[in-house]
Amino acid sequence: MDWREGDVVLLTMKSQHSAVALDALGETAPRQIPVVCGQNGVANERMALRRFANVYGMVVNLPAVHLQPGEVVTHAEGSGGILDTGRYPDGCDAVAEALTDLLSDAGFTAEPDQRIMRKKYAKLLMNLGNIIQAATVPAAQAATDPAVQAATDPASGTSDNDALATIYRCLRGEALACFKAAGIDCASREEVRGRHRNTFRMVEIAGRERAGGSSWQSISRGTGNLETDYLNGEIALLGGLHGVPTPGNKVCLEIASRMLRERLSVGSFRPSEILAMIEA
Repeated sequence: MDWREGDVVLLTMKSQHSAVALDALGETAPRQIPVVCGQNGVANERMALRRFANVYGMVVNLPAVHLQPGEVVTHAEGSGGILDTGRYPDGCDAVAEALTDLLSDAGFTAEPDQRIMRKKYAKLLMNLGNIIQAATVPAAQAATDPAVQAATDPASGTSDNDALATIYRCLRGEALACFKAAGIDCASREEVRGRHRNTFRMVEIAGRERAGGSSWQSISRGTGNLETDYLNGEIALLGGLHGVPTPGNKVCLEIASRMLRERLSVGSFRPSEILAMIEA
């Protein structure tokens, strides 16, 4: 490939594919080329920095759905989504400023951020429930149907709503404990909400109901792989390094592995079943 001055590489594949993509990129691209990690999780930047000198983090908040080859449906109105960018591990420069300007011109909300990883760790918190959604939501309408969520498991007497709320609190609590033990700075809920305010609105599209998140979509498409190792797995790793128990996030890894191994479809678990696994 004929690389030119001013070229920038955007990584937009799932984290489980980053190492292969970076290896292929390294065969042709100069080491100084800017590499932007527009992905969930916080491990991609570390992978890229092993191979390239100029690495950037990009926090991605896009309410898009990809279920059919060549088709992406977005439920965002007013802006295509949030794509803030900064150097890794920190800092800002002309590349980040120029890129966010171009993304803003293209219809996104994008700002340069000198401490972008704070936002990426906050996004990681939001993504910890991805596999839970994939495991428990059988169809798109179940995500917004109160009757489905309020259903009670006869075996445990626990409503799906209550079980899900308990699971999500557990996953977030474990992560925050790990961040504290590791000295990791993470943007607060208030900061995230403030950044999202007046950016984009979620809208309905006739005949295209809002489906689940990225892991839900991967299972629905039958990709045969998931990014759970780089979401809940990141918390399990931090827990192991810093002596913080992470049973909830480890169960998420088990659920993901089982769904892939047994080729289970979305919605194969009851929330109360997963909660019992965590409590055990």
